[in-house]
Amino acid sequence: MPVCDVCFRHCKIEENSTGFCGARTCRGGKIAADNYGKLTSVALDPIEKKPLKMFRPGAKILSVGSYGCNLRCPFCQNSSISWSDKAFDFKNTADYYPPEEIVKSALQLRDRGNIGIAFTYNEPLIGYEFVRDTARLSKQAGMENVLVTNGTATLKVLDEISPYIDAMNIDLKAFTDSFYKNLLDGDFQMVKDFIEGAVQSCHVELTTLIIPGENDSEDEMRRLSAWSAGLEKQYKKTIPLHITRFFPSFKLTDKAPTPITTIMKLVETAKENLEFVFPGNV
Repeated sequence: MPVCDVCFRHCKIEENSTGFCGARTCRGGKIAADNYGKLTSVALDPIEKKPLKMFRPGAKILSVGSYGCNLRCPFCQNSSISWSDKAFDFKNTADYYPPEEIVKSALQLRDRGNIGIAFTYNEPLIGYEFVRDTARLSKQAGMENVLVTNGTATLKVLDEISPYIDAMNIDLKAFTDSFYKNLLDGDFQMVKDFIEGAVQSCHVELTTLIIPGENDSEDEMRRLSAWSAGLEKQYKKTIPLHITRFFPSFKLTDKAPTPITTIMKLVETAKENLEFVFPGNV
């Protein structure tokens, strides 16, 4: 049975079935992206919304998203297109847009400040073939490409897209194995490896959503920021960190919003190691 090699799950996918992410399938004995070109969300966004603070500030970017995700964050803010029941309905209802059409639309938006294409909203790497093909055409047209991702993908996937990606915002959701395993059903080490690889290929900014009682300790933020600072030093790069406030959503509604005082304290803690740290959702 064919095995998907996008992430740590290594799903064995039967013919015409889908993997854990809900977006990769098997056709003719080969793994393919069933969500290729199937868009659920399109918007011309300020680049700061990705969020990117230190890449083309003031610009706008055409943002596109599909459906499906390979994590199971109970606090997902895009659950309607990520892993809820509604999300997987898009397999049959989402409209198809080929890469050429998306690039054409991006070019037509240049007079409104558009600099290129952002792959975002759901997890774009589960359909990395679409990212690769569209970003390649966008690059050839003289535009720039942005990826917003959870970073849960193999270095093979990174190698496929990295020649065409100019900037990434990667969610580093916590800095413990237990958070990734118990809350997200994820793989902490894979995310760290992906971030390190991405830092070597393009501009990278990190985002950590602070959830009360889960990843809000100063000790954890000190370790997270020290690790990021180590990458900065090793690869001579600047890696801005966004520390953002949690609000109850999706399946995690029993917690209160993160106190603003907590966010600001963790910003100061991270600044012990990093120069550029930004509070978010405050």
